[in-house]
Order: sequence, then structure tokens, then C-alpha cells
Amino acid sequence: MSGLAAARSPGKSWDKDAALSIVQEKKTLDGALMPILHALNDAFGYVDASIVPVIAEELNLSRAEVHGVLTFYHDFRKNPAGRHVVKICRAEACQSMAGRELEEHIKRHLKIGLGETTSDKKITFEAVYCLGLCACAPSMMIDGKLHGRVTPEKFDSIMAKTAAGAR
Repeated sequence: MSGLAAARSPGKSWDKDAALSIVQEKKTLDGALMPILHALNDAFGYVDASIVPVIAEELNLSRAEVHGVLTFYHDFRKNPAGRHVVKICRAEACQSMAGRELEEHIKRHLKIGLGETTSDKKITFEAVYCLGLCACAPSMMIDGKLHGRVTPEKFDSIMAKTAAGAR
């Protein structure tokens, strides 16, 4: 069984052997760094820092180059995400429609900042830079479901339903 198949489910605990197998499978691809990082992120829900030197060596890159790509793209997580992932749009249309105020409300509500996970590991709060709902700004995504025209009150209602197990 391939390393990718063995580690397919996001949120699975980091498995060094499965991660190494993914790197080995993908290292011969043209521009292999991005496919490797995507495969690791898909398999485990994040890319563990311990694999950075391995990727660098296998692709004949510096650790700084691998780390730079890993940290440049917001979709690559460096730590496991919480059970629920809240993404707020920070693009111009959402900003112009009180997106910053919504972001501040969410930070207060969750008691975490962007890129952080609650201490109980239930919610991760992330920024995205366009969800494609510009006409319905401000927008956000929770567990892959888009929400438009989000107000602080609407956010609170959505989160109450999410916490109760409803989608």
C-alpha cells in the first residue's frame, strides 16, 4: 500500500514512515515540492516540521527553501487543526463590508487569534484571501461550508449550531 493511501485521512496522527513514503513517491515529479507538501497536508491535516530536512535532502533544496514555501502558502498547516475550521475572508470586498469588525468579534468569541486553535482543540481560526462570495460580503467558511453576509450575530448562531453537532 502506498504511503499516501496509508495515511489518507486528515487529522490522523503524524506517522513518520507514512510521511517518508509520500516523499519517496512524489520526489521524482517535476516541481515535486508542492505536490509533496500538498500530499502531506492532505494525509495528516498538517506538515510536521520534522519532515522539512528530509524533503530538503531528497529534493536537493535548502531547509530554508522548503520552510519558505511551507510558510508562504496559508493552506499548509504547521500544526494539526481543531475539530472545526473557521476561515474568514480578508479580501477587499469583505474588508469593505465590516470584515475587520467581524474578525475582531470572532477573535473575542473564540478567545484566539488568526492561525490559532482553541486550547480544547475544537476550533481553528484561519484567514483566506478570497472565498469568491464578494457580492455576499463579509464571508467565511466553516468546515468547508460557505457563509455570506455574516454578521457577529449570524456567526454566533452558526457556531452554536456547529457546537451542537448540526451543520
